[in-house]
Amino acid sequence: METAGDLKKGSVVTCEVTEVKEGGLEANIIGSDLSTFIKRSELARDRGEQRPERFAVGQKVDARIIQFDRRAHKVQVSIKALEVAEEKEAIAQYGSSDSGATLGDILGTALKRATEKPAEKKE
Repeated sequence: METAGDLKKGSVVTCEVTEVKEGGLEANIIGSDLSTFIKRSELARDRGEQRPERFAVGQKVDARIIQFDRRAHKVQVSIKALEVAEEKEAIAQYGSSDSGATLGDILGTALKRATEKPAEKKE
């Protein structure tokens, strides 16, 4: 556990899938000697996407650490928690959910702004 370095609850880590199981994914946290199990319910925010079979051995996925127990040498990570946090960040940065805008509308506006800025500089 000493090689965990600066990992802590809330950190975003990249994991490499080592085994696909019915209940979730076995994975290793890249950059450490830690392994973790990503439960089926933590694979995605949308229930339809919570299928372990959509992942492959060797695939790399980003996830957020939701529980970190140094004594038990256990780390729990969640792809779902990362997706929820990214959505909240996008809404906070580009609009509110009270306006009736969907995440697609907000991200579309953000992408449009990002692509327009370089074009304005050329003129």
